[in-house]
Amino acid sequence: MNTEEMLKLKGMHIAPYMQLATALIGKIREGGGNMFRHQIDTMAILLDYGYIDSVLLKASVVHDLLEDVPEFNHNLLLSIDYESPAVYSLVQEVSRRSDETKAVFLTRIREQGSRLAKTLKVADRISNMISLGFVTNAGFIERYTEETERYIYPLSEEVNPAMHRELVSLVTSRRAFLNNCTFG
Repeated sequence: MNTEEMLKLKGMHIAPYMQLATALIGKIREGGGNMFRHQIDTMAILLDYGYIDSVLLKASVVHDLLEDVPEFNHNLLLSIDYESPAVYSLVQEVSRRSDETKAVFLTRIREQGSRLAKTLKVADRISNMISLGFVTNAGFIERYTEETERYIYPLSEEVNPAMHRELVSLVTSRRAFLNNCTFG
């Protein structure tokens, strides 16, 4: 990381976004854990791949807030700092609308999403695929890996080849798990 990148991160205030994300603590995930930790994992994945865009990182911390906490007051998100409107817009972009099927939602991101939205969705899916290692529902694993191949692979190929390779590896490991296990 160069000096300019370090200065960019030094001036980023992410704690207020993290505090809002604590509203997700009670939301349980299929693979265990809670949605708050998933937000932090998604941000960590972005950092791991060298992303330092402050809007992207802030959005990663609250990316499921609008979907998973319907009563959430979005004005709280909009009033944090000067980047709040851009963060809110990105979160809306990666949030599934009430009238969208999962296929329509993922196709919308692939066809109309900004580069930041696509990048965030890929990091989100990497986190989800890692958590899938704790899931024992074979049908869910199969559906999720197929969905990843069909909708997320094109995004990952576009935004970051290294992230794409990780997704392929995760899908391969889940398929190997399905092929080698019987569920009782």
